[in-house]
Amino acid sequence: MIKNNGDRKLSKTGSHRNAMFRNMMTSLIMSEKIITTAPKAKELRRFFDTLLNDAKKNNYSNVRSSINNKDAYAKLMHVLAPRYKDRVSGYTTLINVGIRRGDNSLITMVKLVD
Repeated sequence: MIKNNGDRKLSKTGSHRNAMFRNMMTSLIMSEKIITTAPKAKELRRFFDTLLNDAKKNNYSNVRSSINNKDAYAKLMHVLAPRYKDRVSGYTTLINVGIRRGDNSLITMVKLVD
């Protein structure tokens, strides 16, 4: 019997989810912090850890398939990967910002650890 395996669907199709997380990872790489809802932030952390581990291992094809922006790719490979070369995991931190007024959802800041 196939179970859910802990993946959050976020009320989106698979292709929409993948595109959303690719865009969020690009924004996180370029600005080093983004603000989003808590469930998206928790899933983004998982995707970003995998991406940065691939960048540290110089696995170019996996990184290119996840990042479509040339500037973000260059920053990831030449700035962020060397910065976190001694860290095994936990590249991001989640900071609760507040509650969104319209739908009462928890808003979280995803920030790269220094």
